Amino acid sequence: MPLTPIAEGRTTFRGATLIDGVAATPVPDSEVVVRDGVVEYAGPRRALAADDAGRIVELSGTWLMPGFVDVHVHLAMVPAPPEQQRAWFPEEAVLEVAAQLRATLEAGVTTARDLDGLTPGYRLAVQNGTAIGPRLHLAIAMLSPTGGHADPFLPNGSLPAWAVRAGMPEPGLVDTDDDVVRTVRRLIRMGADAIKVSTSGGSGSPTDEPEDVGITEEQVRLICRLADERGRRPVTAHALTDAAARAAVLGGAGSIEHGYDLSDDTIQLMIDRGTVLVPTLSTLMREIGPQVAPERRRERERMRARGMDSVRRAIAAGVPVALGTDAGVVPHGANLRELARLVDAGLAPIRAIRAGTAVGADLLGIGDRVGSVVAGKMADLVVTDADPLASIERLGEPGAVRMVVQSGRVVIDHDRRSA
Repeated sequence: MPLTPIAEGRTTFRGATLIDGVAATPVPDSEVVVRDGVVEYAGPRRALAADDAGRIVELSGTWLMPGFVDVHVHLAMVPAPPEQQRAWFPEEAVLEVAAQLRATLEAGVTTARDLDGLTPGYRLAVQNGTAIGPRLHLAIAMLSPTGGHADPFLPNGSLPAWAVRAGMPEPGLVDTDDDVVRTVRRLIRMGADAIKVSTSGGSGSPTDEPEDVGITEEQVRLICRLADERGRRPVTAHALTDAAARAAVLGGAGSIEHGYDLSDDTIQLMIDRGTVLVPTLSTLMREIGPQVAPERRRERERMRARGMDSVRRAIAAGVPVALGTDAGVVPHGANLRELARLVDAGLAPIRAIRAGTAVGADLLGIGDRVGSVVAGKMADLVVTDADPLASIERLGEPGAVRMVVQSGRVVIDHDRRSA
């Protein structure tokens, strides 16, 4: 598991209402004891002798939760205009990504999976403490056929400005099985923690449409076998159509990204196989700007309605759901707005929090280390003064997260409670 710098010594966080990511009900006036970065005790407040508590952080009047896990971000996608990015020196690009890393951590995300565009140097920088940000799981590059969703080339063979920026990884274009084997092995050699495939086209790629066929079921199966042979790396699939989602599930992918057109049969197949849905509702429901052409606007509105219906049916049927935002397409640092979207789609607030913590950690294969506030796990904690069970939308507001603890270290403390 990618790590972050670990705190030494003992710290006791006490007085907050604890939502531990496991129990169905919160624990009022709680106590969480952390020793050397690991939770030693989490539960009701106990009577402690002064020499047993170590450093004490008083959190009365707040809510304490596990650090959140966003399983679908694009931290290399930044708000600067493409032509400006094209002119950047490599150092400017690195510092811009570093700013997005910090914004994501300040939002309460202590672990993030980047699904295309980020290279392993950033993971190492966070791990070593050179940069502050969520611990990173990386796909490095997405796989698709030539002309598919991962292909940035324009019809004339040139690259758009956003794809020319220094430091961007090569696109993962695969057409034959030999291409698949070579590319997956190359990504694993580079340090990929997960493999992302595109079994459908995309809505923002230059030369395909959402209905187009991407990576086939047989190729997904091959990719899953290759990933299993090298450390059981998770495989996830961008899938905007039902056929694409079904091909990914049958091929063995562990999760479906987006899933905006799922049939009841595919939903049942996902339940049977334990496939997780990552609906990225923040991206689906983002504002349609006035610059969008009328026909494109109508198409986006149809996708919104179809996508929300698909996700609602999946949730009602019992498909496991993890929080993913597609941040980069939507602003970095607003990750927890996705929680309210998940509640709109049918999850109870406590289940939405689990989707953003324990379920996401399990999907990444690190649920034994993070994702809940229980003894033996890394102390990734988020403190807010908003009651997330009464007004979950408040968690997505700027400044709602007041403290972030990562591997036992207080890395964000707006109210200086730990001073």
